[in-house]
Amino acid sequence: MALTAQVKDELARLAVDRTSYRKAEVSATLRFAGGLHIISGRIVIEAELDTAAAARRLRQAILEVFGHSSDVIVVSPSGLRRQTRYVVRVVRDGESLARQTGLLDARGRPVRGLSPQIVSAGVGEAEAAWRGAFLAHGSLTEPGRSAALEVTCPGPESALALVGAARRLGIQAKAREVRGIDRVVIRDGDAISAMLVRLGAHDTVLVWEERRTRREVRGTANRLANFDDANLRRSARAAVAAGARVERAFEILGDDMPEHLREAGELRLAHKQASLEELGQIADPPLTKDAVAGRIRRLLATADKRAAELGVPDTEAGLSPDMLEL
Repeated sequence: MALTAQVKDELARLAVDRTSYRKAEVSATLRFAGGLHIISGRIVIEAELDTAAAARRLRQAILEVFGHSSDVIVVSPSGLRRQTRYVVRVVRDGESLARQTGLLDARGRPVRGLSPQIVSAGVGEAEAAWRGAFLAHGSLTEPGRSAALEVTCPGPESALALVGAARRLGIQAKAREVRGIDRVVIRDGDAISAMLVRLGAHDTVLVWEERRTRREVRGTANRLANFDDANLRRSARAAVAAGARVERAFEILGDDMPEHLREAGELRLAHKQASLEELGQIADPPLTKDAVAGRIRRLLATADKRAAELGVPDTEAGLSPDMLEL
């Protein structure tokens, strides 16, 4: 099950007993999922949800908390809508419910943000408001670079109100407008986990954290593998470059070089891909890595000095730019 669907399914089944919390959740759900309509001079409330469980939860809360009946209209997929939608509609008592939930103020004017009862309430009401907003128009993407917990908002006022509610919960959320649509987004992984816990999606947060940890471990393993691979490539290029310089040193010096330097150079030429440590193990008698490196370094320095005296190209003359960077 996709994470968004899993969160909504869990939240739709979450038991909430406190009346003020249920009122805040219904108010936020109606604000973010629907709106007010005038039909034949009568105010009608409609809330469009994407799961049957969320629609049942909203209907039950409207009846039990506010005492109003509602209808559900099932809208089949068509055109751009690929999923079945569920429209909860309150016709007979629409105006009364709108006033009770803060969709209308005392003078009968529409409230664009969250109702004052939610804005000035406590932490529990802020959690309930976020739960209702997520059930209405929330989404949760997989952990990773683009991970986000997001709520689509009906306007900038409701987006700012939702950001304020998150702030009361100690969670940082940002309001932004994308292609003319207002959204509230939480991107930090720890903040997403904290919000899921606040909403009551305890099972989903375990799944989220497991996937997040798995992705981080996989990313760390990939970075280490890439690091090791890069080191191997650099070591191989360094060995090839050293072999080319030793070969040029032999051309410059001929037979005029100390025997122990000649032996180190011959080892390098015979095993061009081997590391210095491996060359030391091959030597007879065995040498340390530093001893091999020191002998090859003195061989090259001697050859470069002789090349300067003779006025001929030194040991680096035949190296490519990539090799010179090592």
